[in-house]
Amino acid sequence: MLDERARLLLKVLIERYIAEGQPVGSRALSKVSGLDLSPATIRNVMADLEEQGYIASPHTSAGRVPTARGYRFFVDSLLVVKPLERGELDEMEGQLRPAEPERLIAHASSLLSELTHFAGVVVAPRRARPIIRHIEFLSLSEKRILLIIVTEDGEVQNRILFSDRRVEQNDLVAATNLFNEHFAGRTLEDIQARLKDEVKQLRADMIALMTAAVEAGSEVMQDTTTQYVVSGERHLLEVDDLSSNLDRLRELFGLFDQRSSLIWLLDLASRAEGVQIFIGQESGLAPLDECSVVAAPFDVEGQVVGTVGVIGPTRMAYSRVIPIVDITARLLSSALSSRH
Repeated sequence: MLDERARLLLKVLIERYIAEGQPVGSRALSKVSGLDLSPATIRNVMADLEEQGYIASPHTSAGRVPTARGYRFFVDSLLVVKPLERGELDEMEGQLRPAEPERLIAHASSLLSELTHFAGVVVAPRRARPIIRHIEFLSLSEKRILLIIVTEDGEVQNRILFSDRRVEQNDLVAATNLFNEHFAGRTLEDIQARLKDEVKQLRADMIALMTAAVEAGSEVMQDTTTQYVVSGERHLLEVDDLSSNLDRLRELFGLFDQRSSLIWLLDLASRAEGVQIFIGQESGLAPLDECSVVAAPFDVEGQVVGTVGVIGPTRMAYSRVIPIVDITARLLSSALSSRH
């Protein structure tokens, strides 16, 4: 445990380093700490903090910089989170409108990046097996049929079917009506299992048409990969702490492209309540050793369905990034829940 004097000096040192990016010396601390302490006394406290692993001394400077352990103690015990400005809150609410559900995930990622000037990332759930609201067959030519599938979520998918014989439009209308009468409100997998048993009275060519529709629909809907949107990676090129090491930067951008590792990390964050922070090696991912990830889960009607996050250097303004991530998660939850 650190005494009150050490805690205050560590807090001031980290805040100053975050703001200026330069190692902080004892003389600077004596001026801004508000404590009536001599530089010599401050040097002794800093020596103790360094011995305990909270700060370190770069070879080129007499000043000190925070370590990952120092940042962790700062975030857990010393940080005072700043409320966002009213204008920023209004902007966030405006960008995450329920009226644009298909763009909510992309907007959330962009918003995180715009407000923090780091990389914003959103991981949404694997899409549940869609329930079919209705389908429609339309004739495009003698042997080409347009299949239109509409799900309960309002998603519309089109697929062209090819027939080896001429199909009349009245047959397509009949097939549309029969399909919707028997199978509306079911998943494609359920429809496929029931198709042959429930429409035995139909002509073989009609059954073949419906079977083709289900197979085509299954192909269209089979993309069950996790939605993963990253925005603003370019901002990291402007961060001195990261851009000075091109090899590490390459590894970081490779991590964005690889997806699976970041999805795993953000999924881990979604299992806890509120904002989670991974500092440096805490993420378990080597490309993030010099980065911090601030993440928070979002839900739909109380059920956690995904995670939003910001990825930036360990020297980030946590007091600002944390509320941005927290509020984005809350607004996204609200917008998605209002759709249901």
